[in-house]
Amino acid sequence: MKINILIVEDHELTRFGLKTTFEGVDYVGNIYEAESAEKALEIFKNNPVDVVIMDLGLPNMNGIDATKQIRSSNKDVKVIILTSHNDEKEVMNSLKAGANAYCSKEINPKRLVDVVQSVADGAAWFDPSIAHIVLKATTSSSNFDSETSGKDYELTSREKQILKLMTEGYSNMEIAQLLVISINTTKAHVASILQKLEVDDRLQAALKALKNNIV
Repeated sequence: MKINILIVEDHELTRFGLKTTFEGVDYVGNIYEAESAEKALEIFKNNPVDVVIMDLGLPNMNGIDATKQIRSSNKDVKVIILTSHNDEKEVMNSLKAGANAYCSKEINPKRLVDVVQSVADGAAWFDPSIAHIVLKATTSSSNFDSETSGKDYELTSREKQILKLMTEGYSNMEIAQLLVISINTTKAHVASILQKLEVDDRLQAALKALKNNIV
């Protein structure tokens, strides 16, 4: 099934390059473009969008606030932050806003194509340059609410196995292939994991698992 992509970038040349990167990719359907957060929200409201590639340094409303609005209106939509910034505060605010991935603008175009497909399938992805910030957040109570140490979430051994793979960035399809189970069974396990951990998405589940040594 093809996915529709919305590119939100105020620099025309960069936006053109991103659009060119995804034109002709077999899994991509429609490609929408927006030069501002306001325009992006308008397009998002009126068109079916599966993945948003979001710049942070936008005029007027920034990419973090736009991400927050998009994810609060539809949690099924995936948002990939694509920026030249790797400031700790911006990284953490992006994750809190609901971003599913955080990429540097220096990423190889072919790698970005793979990341978008993986994130669309449910994986989370972090650029190696900011991975240390995410790991730091899992042990910092100032970034995320602390949990009761040693709490039993009643995960089955299979759910713990799948949760570990989720924290490593594997998509549902990749988990199904690794464990030799169906994609529907994988999705059912993931849904159960999210419910037991009391989180809304895979990224929150991964961060909670790492912070509380669940896996």
